Amino acid sequence: MELFLNGPAGRLEAALWMPADKAAPRALAVMCHPHPLFGGTMKTNALFRAARGLQQAGLAVLRFNFRGVEKSEGVHHGQGGEVDDLGAAIDWMLAEFPGLPLWAGGFSFGARTSAERAVKDERIAKVVLVAMPVLRFDCWFLRELKQPGIVLMAGNDEFGNLAQLRERYPDVNPRLELDEIPGVGHFFEGQTLEVTARIQRWAERQLAPRAT
Repeated sequence: MELFLNGPAGRLEAALWMPADKAAPRALAVMCHPHPLFGGTMKTNALFRAARGLQQAGLAVLRFNFRGVEKSEGVHHGQGGEVDDLGAAIDWMLAEFPGLPLWAGGFSFGARTSAERAVKDERIAKVVLVAMPVLRFDCWFLRELKQPGIVLMAGNDEFGNLAQLRERYPDVNPRLELDEIPGVGHFFEGQTLEVTARIQRWAERQLAPRAT
């Protein structure tokens, strides 16, 4: 379902997926796209596939475009404005689905944005961080995160692989499950379905079994 929600710089274009099995959602997720200045949108394939894994695990998943991207109003901020956009998306999801746990995550710049938000937003119960760009940006938030979650890296990522993440952040939160798909670059070319599968398996382990 395509929709618009109110953001701090104007309307934000968004898309909501309900659980693939058409059952009531077991949790909520808001997923953020890669860097707007390098073509990132909520349709970026690696983000799309990560979000699909959460949907197939039974979550309601919201993707949205940051300010200034496609039909979202405003202009790119880059100094915290996108973190505030995520806050508006979280507000919307919790108003639409009260009482459910909320996860936040994203791909590349979107993963970094979600980690930054999670450090200061206790409403975020878990994080889903795909291709954290540890060689491109300061990702100090990894040290401060208290929430459990998953960090899924690409083995040949020019912006940082799992070994480089561990080298730069040896004190990363032990509640984060660290995983890597070997032999692929930043966008998981040819392995995006594996992104879906790994995110889905991780998410299913986090959720209590449905009542029968």
